[in-house]
Amino acid sequence: MNVPNKFPELERIDKITHRFKKLGVNFEREVLSTIDYKGKEYPVHGFVIGSKDTSVPTFGLFGGVHGLEKIGTHIILNYLSSLSYRVSMNDFVKKAFESVRFVSIPMVNPVGVRHNKRGNGNGVDLMRNSPTEAVGKKIPFASGHRKSSKIWWYQGRKGVLEKESETLINFVKEQMFSSEFSMALDVHSGFGMKDRVWYPYSKTADSFPDEKKAVMFKRLMKLINPFHIYHVEPQSDSYLIDGDLWDYMYDLQHFNPKYSGTFLPWTLEMGSWSWVKKNPFQLFQATGLFHPIKPHRVKRTMRRHWWLLDFFTNSVANHENWEKLIK
Repeated sequence: MNVPNKFPELERIDKITHRFKKLGVNFEREVLSTIDYKGKEYPVHGFVIGSKDTSVPTFGLFGGVHGLEKIGTHIILNYLSSLSYRVSMNDFVKKAFESVRFVSIPMVNPVGVRHNKRGNGNGVDLMRNSPTEAVGKKIPFASGHRKSSKIWWYQGRKGVLEKESETLINFVKEQMFSSEFSMALDVHSGFGMKDRVWYPYSKTADSFPDEKKAVMFKRLMKLINPFHIYHVEPQSDSYLIDGDLWDYMYDLQHFNPKYSGTFLPWTLEMGSWSWVKKNPFQLFQATGLFHPIKPHRVKRTMRRHWWLLDFFTNSVANHENWEKLIK
């Protein structure tokens, strides 16, 4: 494999892998696919931690779909690193992984992350690349278009899934669809002043079939932490988009009689405009609209979302308890 010189995110993945292999829990890291770009091959890594039984409760954590949004990948890698240390010193955490699963693709779009591109090497916005079509009032271009790969939000050719999209879909199908209860959290930045937690749909303002469970989870967040910072809403409250991968995967699982469990995909959309407001000069950098830039803001962002990732992990593992509590 003609791999490019290691960049920080790849190096971090290697370090985390090395640590987990010593811990005595089931741990797998697999190169799910390689992306060819300018004569180099960029690996897409998938992690599976915990039970080998795909029917047990499963939490999936994903990032780096938009390469400019590096902070999402960094938050995930930081959480994975912390998890490796907690497993090594806390027998309770290690025991918990015998009956639950944690799965992750920290960097779905390695070419975009490495080369400061929003889309992949083909200029495709992966989060607008599925066959799903939105119904309702859309934002020109931003909701998805097929005009040119040189314009952001390009969906790619109709009916063609990019390799990264296909890799993500196949991984989620294999690792999450058969679970009795699973939730995915896809970490993004680049929109608004507030940190938002979105649930489906982004293709329509109509309710999605599991909206009651999503609203229950929203109530649980408020009960557990009345002072949390997140604005929790269906993504359609902010805008509609064509080709949303998570809408597509939700429908694949929910409407297939083969699967009887619950699959709830969520998105963390960090309000990165507040970073720009505090430091307008970062707009002159490629990642400035999507990344905190200043070291102290990067650290603050890492701390800020720690509770949310732990909350998702614990809520998935104990879903039967809170579902009874909230009903």
